[in-house]
Amino acid sequence: MPRIKVNDINMNYEQQGSGAPLILIPYLAADNACYAFQVAEYSKHFTCISIDPRGAGETDKPPGTYSTELFAEDVAAFMQAAGIERAHVSGLSLGAATGMWLAAKHPERIQSLSLHSAWTRTDPFLKVVVEGWQIMARGLGSVAEMVVRGIFPWCFTPELYAGKPDYVDSLAAFVRGRPAQPLDAFLRQSDSVIRHDAESALASIRAPTQITFGRHDLVTSTRFSGAMKNGIPGSETVVFENCAHAPIYEDVAQFNETTLAFLKRHSMSQ
Repeated sequence: MPRIKVNDINMNYEQQGSGAPLILIPYLAADNACYAFQVAEYSKHFTCISIDPRGAGETDKPPGTYSTELFAEDVAAFMQAAGIERAHVSGLSLGAATGMWLAAKHPERIQSLSLHSAWTRTDPFLKVVVEGWQIMARGLGSVAEMVVRGIFPWCFTPELYAGKPDYVDSLAAFVRGRPAQPLDAFLRQSDSVIRHDAESALASIRAPTQITFGRHDLVTSTRFSGAMKNGIPGSETVVFENCAHAPIYEDVAQFNETTLAFLKRHSMSQ
């Protein structure tokens, strides 16, 4: 797995496919493999570059305060070091929060922006939810087990649990099989979620932007859609009617078809 020096860390990433570069930024506690179901399709049209963000996967996990702005600066430095002048950028949840700051602060580097299950500023409800995950992670002593027992129920609808229990079990096995995130790194990442506030930066985003939500998502629900749609000039919004926080797993076919159509519409000329 390639690693590249980025700011004060060595960042791990995976690259697959050909065509215009598409940078995929993971969500909280996840590494580059989290977009496996998307890369399988996206890589037919784009060079997919999936990163391990600061604090996760095989990327360094230094002490200190993490923020969504810092994650964005890491991605910008990664693009510089890797010789990527401009790219499509996509992220879900924490990855989307990172993408907002990246597009706002480095607009010249963004060909298009895909913000999935995103939010503008952490509100009291989201803060309580994430603090609950932190308590559970400390109690279990395992980030992976906290993800499976604590975060999964927010990511998937009851219907998925009831209708596809083997599929949910396979996703749990996938999480448990990835490189373990240390508890302190998770706490630093999740603190960045609690502190996230990009409302003032939205108007600086100039790239074509697709915003998507799951209809049944409570974590980053459509309560944030108005602020995002109104804050990002010319953005478009999609709602996946049968999904919660993780449409990338709950309705893979519809998610891929919808998001790939947007990416292809705004692809770089070759």
